[in-house]
Amino acid sequence: MAGYGLPENEHLSFQLERDLELYYTLDANIINGSVSGDTSSSGLNRLEWTLPDKIDLVILCLGANDMLRGINPETIKKNLQQIISIIKSKKINILLAGIQAPESYGEIYKKDFDEIFYELSKENDITFMPFLLEGVALNASLNQPDGMHPNFKGVKIISNNLATYIEKLSN
Repeated sequence: MAGYGLPENEHLSFQLERDLELYYTLDANIINGSVSGDTSSSGLNRLEWTLPDKIDLVILCLGANDMLRGINPETIKKNLQQIISIIKSKKINILLAGIQAPESYGEIYKKDFDEIFYELSKENDITFMPFLLEGVALNASLNQPDGMHPNFKGVKIISNNLATYIEKLSN
Protein backbone atom coordinates (compact mmCIF):
# COMPACT_ATOMS: atom_id res chain seq x y z
CA MET A 1 0.00 0.00 0.00
CA ALA A 2 3.02 2.27 0.37
CA GLY A 3 3.57 2.45 -3.38
CA TYR A 4 6.87 0.64 -3.52
CA GLY A 5 8.61 1.15 -6.86
CA LEU A 6 5.92 3.43 -8.29
CA PRO A 7 5.86 7.17 -8.96
CA GLU A 8 3.63 9.01 -6.50
CA ASN A 9 0.82 9.54 -9.03
CA GLU A 10 0.53 5.75 -9.39
CA HIS A 11 0.32 4.97 -5.65
CA LEU A 12 -2.80 3.24 -4.40
CA SER A 13 -3.77 6.26 -2.29
CA PHE A 14 -3.77 8.53 -5.34
CA GLN A 15 -5.72 6.06 -7.49
CA LEU A 16 -8.22 5.25 -4.74
CA GLU A 17 -8.99 8.92 -4.10
CA ARG A 18 -9.54 9.38 -7.83
CA ASP A 19 -11.75 6.28 -8.13
CA LEU A 20 -13.91 7.22 -5.15
CA GLU A 21 -14.54 10.68 -6.55
CA LEU A 22 -15.00 9.59 -10.17
CA TYR A 23 -17.11 6.43 -9.80
CA TYR A 24 -18.82 6.86 -6.45
CA THR A 25 -19.00 10.66 -6.15
CA LEU A 26 -17.40 10.44 -2.72
CA ASP A 27 -15.35 13.46 -1.77
CA ALA A 28 -12.34 11.60 -0.40
CA ASN A 29 -9.05 12.83 0.93
CA ILE A 30 -6.81 9.76 1.20
CA ILE A 31 -3.77 9.99 3.45
CA ASN A 32 -1.21 7.30 2.79
CA GLY A 33 0.12 6.27 6.18
CA SER A 34 1.91 3.24 4.82
CA VAL A 35 5.63 2.65 5.12
CA SER A 36 7.34 0.27 2.74
CA GLY A 37 8.41 -2.88 4.58
CA ASP A 38 6.16 -2.16 7.57
CA THR A 39 5.33 -4.99 9.93
CA SER A 40 2.41 -5.14 12.35
CA SER A 41 4.83 -4.34 15.16
CA SER A 42 6.26 -1.24 13.48
CA GLY A 43 2.77 -0.11 12.49
CA LEU A 44 1.65 -0.44 16.10
CA ASN A 45 4.71 1.40 17.38
CA ARG A 46 4.06 4.47 15.24
CA LEU A 47 0.24 4.46 15.24
CA GLU A 48 -0.40 6.91 18.05
CA TRP A 49 1.73 9.69 16.57
CA THR A 50 0.78 9.11 12.94
CA LEU A 51 -2.98 8.70 13.26
CA PRO A 52 -4.44 12.05 12.20
CA ASP A 53 -7.36 13.67 13.98
CA LYS A 54 -10.74 13.86 12.29
CA ILE A 55 -10.56 10.93 9.91
CA ASP A 56 -13.50 8.74 8.96
CA LEU A 57 -11.85 5.48 7.99
CA VAL A 58 -8.64 3.53 8.34
CA ILE A 59 -7.86 0.86 5.78
CA LEU A 60 -5.81 -1.57 7.83
CA CYS A 61 -3.62 -3.90 5.82
CA LEU A 62 -0.59 -5.00 7.78
CA GLY A 63 0.85 -8.47 8.09
CA ALA A 64 2.32 -9.26 4.68
CA ASN A 65 5.83 -8.28 5.72
CA ASP A 66 5.40 -10.19 8.99
CA MET A 67 4.47 -13.27 6.96
CA LEU A 68 7.49 -12.83 4.69
CA ARG A 69 9.67 -12.85 7.81
CA GLY A 70 7.91 -15.94 9.20
CA ILE A 71 6.64 -14.13 12.30
CA ASN A 72 4.34 -16.21 14.47
CA PRO A 73 0.69 -15.61 13.47
CA GLU A 74 -0.26 -15.24 17.14
CA THR A 75 2.13 -12.29 17.43
CA ILE A 76 0.75 -10.73 14.25
CA LYS A 77 -2.82 -11.12 15.48
CA LYS A 78 -1.95 -9.60 18.86
CA ASN A 79 -0.33 -6.56 17.20
CA LEU A 80 -3.25 -6.10 14.81
CA GLN A 81 -5.73 -6.39 17.68
CA GLN A 82 -3.91 -3.62 19.55
CA ILE A 83 -4.01 -1.45 16.42
CA ILE A 84 -7.73 -2.12 15.99
CA SER A 85 -8.41 -1.30 19.65
CA ILE A 86 -6.59 2.03 19.37
CA ILE A 87 -8.43 2.99 16.18
CA LYS A 88 -11.81 1.98 17.61
CA SER A 89 -11.11 3.95 20.80
CA LYS A 90 -10.91 7.03 18.59
CA LYS A 91 -14.31 6.18 17.05
CA ILE A 92 -12.84 5.66 13.57
CA ASN A 93 -14.28 3.10 11.15
CA ILE A 94 -11.97 0.31 10.00
CA LEU A 95 -11.78 -1.62 6.77
CA LEU A 96 -9.57 -4.64 7.43
CA ALA A 97 -7.93 -5.86 4.22
CA GLY A 98 -6.63 -9.39 4.49
CA ILE A 99 -3.53 -10.95 3.06
CA GLN A 100 -2.99 -14.64 2.30
CA ALA A 101 0.15 -16.67 2.79
CA PRO A 102 1.41 -18.74 -0.12
CA GLU A 103 1.35 -22.54 0.00
CA SER A 104 5.16 -22.54 0.27
CA TYR A 105 4.92 -21.49 3.93
CA GLY A 106 3.40 -24.85 4.82
CA GLU A 107 -0.16 -25.88 5.51
CA ILE A 108 -0.17 -25.04 9.23
CA TYR A 109 1.42 -21.57 8.90
CA LYS A 110 -0.81 -20.72 5.93
CA LYS A 111 -3.96 -21.75 7.80
CA ASP A 112 -2.99 -19.90 10.97
CA PHE A 113 -1.92 -16.76 9.08
CA ASP A 114 -4.90 -16.64 6.73
CA GLU A 115 -7.36 -16.96 9.63
CA ILE A 116 -5.97 -13.90 11.46
CA PHE A 117 -7.89 -11.38 9.39
CA TYR A 118 -11.21 -13.21 9.33
CA GLU A 119 -11.06 -13.79 13.10
CA LEU A 120 -10.19 -10.17 13.84
CA SER A 121 -13.02 -8.90 11.64
CA LYS A 122 -15.54 -11.10 13.46
CA GLU A 123 -14.17 -10.48 16.96
CA ASN A 124 -14.20 -6.71 16.42
CA ASP A 125 -17.27 -6.42 14.18
CA ILE A 126 -15.39 -4.53 11.47
CA THR A 127 -15.71 -4.54 7.70
CA PHE A 128 -13.53 -7.18 6.09
CA MET A 129 -12.05 -7.43 2.63
CA PRO A 130 -10.74 -11.02 2.50
CA PHE A 131 -7.79 -10.49 0.15
CA LEU A 132 -6.35 -7.11 -0.78
CA LEU A 133 -4.55 -8.55 -3.80
CA GLU A 134 -7.60 -10.33 -5.26
CA GLY A 135 -7.18 -10.57 -9.02
CA VAL A 136 -3.61 -9.23 -8.85
CA ALA A 137 -1.50 -11.72 -6.88
CA LEU A 138 0.54 -14.12 -8.99
CA ASN A 139 -0.39 -12.34 -12.22
CA ALA A 140 2.92 -11.28 -13.77
CA SER A 141 1.27 -8.66 -15.98
CA LEU A 142 -0.12 -6.88 -12.89
CA ASN A 143 3.03 -6.93 -10.79
CA GLN A 144 6.47 -5.41 -10.88
CA PRO A 145 9.41 -7.64 -11.86
CA ASP A 146 9.85 -8.74 -8.21
CA GLY A 147 6.49 -10.56 -8.52
CA MET A 148 5.31 -9.17 -5.18
CA HIS A 149 4.51 -5.51 -5.62
CA PRO A 150 1.73 -4.41 -7.97
CA ASN A 151 2.43 -2.27 -10.99
CA PHE A 152 0.03 0.52 -11.96
CA LYS A 153 -2.34 -1.91 -13.71
CA GLY A 154 -2.47 -3.96 -10.51
CA VAL A 155 -2.96 -0.85 -8.40
CA LYS A 156 -6.00 0.07 -10.49
CA ILE A 157 -7.60 -3.31 -9.76
CA ILE A 158 -6.82 -3.10 -6.04
CA SER A 159 -8.23 0.44 -5.96
CA ASN A 160 -11.43 -0.62 -7.66
CA ASN A 161 -11.83 -3.53 -5.24
CA LEU A 162 -11.24 -1.30 -2.22
CA ALA A 163 -13.56 1.40 -3.55
CA THR A 164 -16.50 -0.99 -3.60
CA TYR A 165 -16.02 -1.73 0.10
CA ILE A 166 -15.58 1.93 0.98
CA GLU A 167 -18.67 2.90 -0.97
CA LYS A 168 -20.72 0.38 1.03
CA LEU A 169 -19.31 1.81 4.26
CA SER A 170 -20.32 5.33 3.26
CA ASN A 171 -24.00 4.39 2.96
